Amino acid sequence: MSRVSNRVYIGVGSNLADPVWQVKAGFAALAALPQTTLVQTSRLYGNPPMGPVPQPDYVNAVAAIDTTYEPEPLLQALKAIENQAGRDLNGQRWGPRPLDLDILLHGNSQYQSDTLNIPHPGMPERAFVLYPLAEISAELVIPGMGLLSDLIQKVDGTGMVPIEG
Repeated sequence: MSRVSNRVYIGVGSNLADPVWQVKAGFAALAALPQTTLVQTSRLYGNPPMGPVPQPDYVNAVAAIDTTYEPEPLLQALKAIENQAGRDLNGQRWGPRPLDLDILLHGNSQYQSDTLNIPHPGMPERAFVLYPLAEISAELVIPGMGLLSDLIQKVDGTGMVPIEG
């Protein structure tokens, strides 16, 4: 019996150890996952950090993948990629990191567990997620949140700078 493939959107970010390189390496690691096809990536965006910890600016992007991974096994695979990139998985919340991979959307489903919420609950407030997501899927409807085009109008994009690289 074959598993159903879902379109999944992954937030990719870094602000340590050559962030542009880290984000691109994150895309390559996503493309290398078994049972997964990297469909599209957004441009990279520079933006100020979120949270109370003083740290360098981030480079963020979004990747669209088609995968047969269910949410929890995908989360474990993403944590393994972060660990290989040098992320301290016991590090400070909202602290600096070489690579951050977040499941934003998994098909049209809503999923909740002790370790994972899909859609990512912070999406409506995060320009660094909404801008690159809109770039690759402008007509997206986010389950339980509404139209991406409506959400992006309500978020402050100040500081979001597309970067070449």
